[in-house]
Amino acid sequence: MVGAMTVPLSTSLERTYRYLRIGLAGTVVVIFVAVGLAAAGPTLPEAPLDAPAASGGAAGGVGWLSSVSDYFYTPARNAFVGALIAAALALFALSGRGAERGLLDAAALFAPLIAVVPTPVAAGSVPGVVASCTQRCFPAEYEPDAANGVGTYLVVGTITVLVAVLLAALRQVSLAAIRFSLVVAVVVLVSVGLTWAFARSTFLEYGHFVATVAFFALFAAVAVRSAFPRRTVPPERVYRVLYTAIAVGLALVLVAYILLLALADPHGIPVVLIIETAALVLFFAFWVVQGVEKWNDPDPTLR
Repeated sequence: MVGAMTVPLSTSLERTYRYLRIGLAGTVVVIFVAVGLAAAGPTLPEAPLDAPAASGGAAGGVGWLSSVSDYFYTPARNAFVGALIAAALALFALSGRGAERGLLDAAALFAPLIAVVPTPVAAGSVPGVVASCTQRCFPAEYEPDAANGVGTYLVVGTITVLVAVLLAALRQVSLAAIRFSLVVAVVVLVSVGLTWAFARSTFLEYGHFVATVAFFALFAAVAVRSAFPRRTVPPERVYRVLYTAIAVGLALVLVAYILLLALADPHGIPVVLIIETAALVLFFAFWVVQGVEKWNDPDPTLR
C-alpha cells in the first residue's frame, strides 16, 4: 500500500508571496474574462452623435472593440478597474529589495492611473458612448468619473507617502531602502496634480496612454533585472531565457503600441486590442515564471 504523499511545510511568508504572484497572474484572467463577457453578446447599435449617453456605458454585449482599454465604457468596467487596483497593491507588497523594489513600486503607481483615467474613444467606436470627434477624444460625460478617480488617487497617494515617511522617522523601515520609491512617488503625484489642475484636457487625452507605456516599460525592466540579477546564485538558464524573452516581447509590444495607436482605425482591424492583449499575456507569463522559480524560495522576495 502506497502511503499518502506528504506536502512540504511552508512558512506564512512563503505562502503570502506565492499567493500574491498567483493573484497578479489572476488579474489578467479577470480582465480577459470580463472583456470576453462584455463582447460576447450581440453588438449594440452605434449611438448617433447627438444621442444622450448614460454614464454607466452600454447595457449589453458590445462586440470586439478597438482596444482592451475601451472596455472601460462597457459592463466590464468594474472588473477592469478592480483588477488594476488589486495589481497595484500586490506589486507594492512584492516589491522586495534594491532596484526591483524601485521598479515595481513605480509600476504600482501607474496601474491605478490606467484604471481611473479612461482612454479617449472615437465616435461610434464604443456602442452607447457619445464622442464629439471623428478621431479619438475624451467623452465629456465621463469627466466627473475621472475627476473622482484622480482626486482619490492623489489623496491616497499623498497619505501613503506620509505614512512611509513616518515609518522611516520611527525607524520601522529603512529610509535608504525606500528613498528611490519615495522620490518617484512624489514626482508622479506632483506631476499628476499639476497636470490635472492646469492642463486637464491634455491630461484626459494622454493620461491613459502615458500611464500604460510607463507601466509596461517599467515591467520590461523588471523582467531584464530578473534575468540578470545581482546575486551570488543567478537563476537557472531556462528562467534567464524566459525572462529575457518576456522583456524583449514587452519592448516590441510597447514600440508597436506607440507607433500604431495614432494610426489605428477605430472601425477597422483592432490592432491596439491585439497589442494590449499581447502585453497582458506577457505580464501573465512573467508572474507564472516567477511563481515557479521562487515557489520554494526560503526568502521569496525579489532580491
